[in-house]
Amino acid sequence: MPIEERKMMTNTNIIQNLVLENREKLSISGVLDVLSFDDQVVIVETELGLLTIKGENLRINKLSIDTSEVVVEGEIYNLAYSENELDKKSSGSFLGKIFK
Repeated sequence: MPIEERKMMTNTNIIQNLVLENREKLSISGVLDVLSFDDQVVIVETELGLLTIKGENLRINKLSIDTSEVVVEGEIYNLAYSENELDKKSSGSFLGKIFK
C-alpha cells in the first residue's frame, strides 16, 4: 500500500500489539515493513509510526508481512516510537502553518 493511502487511513481502527516476554522475545502486530536491522537496532514501520528496538544480539525470528507480524529475539533494552519522516514533512513547519 502506498504511503499516501496509509496517511489517509484513520488511526481509530488500528489495533497494534507489542508483547515482550522476559525482555528476550518481542512479538509485534500491525507491521508494514522492516526498514533496517542489525544485531543492536531493528527499525520497523508500523501502522502507528516507526518503532525502534534497541538491544544486543537482536535477530528477526519471524517475519510475515502477509499477517503483519514480526518476532524479534535477543536482549531487548529499549522500545521507542517516532513518526515517519514523510508524515513529519506533510505536517509542515510552524511558520508554514501560520502563513497558509
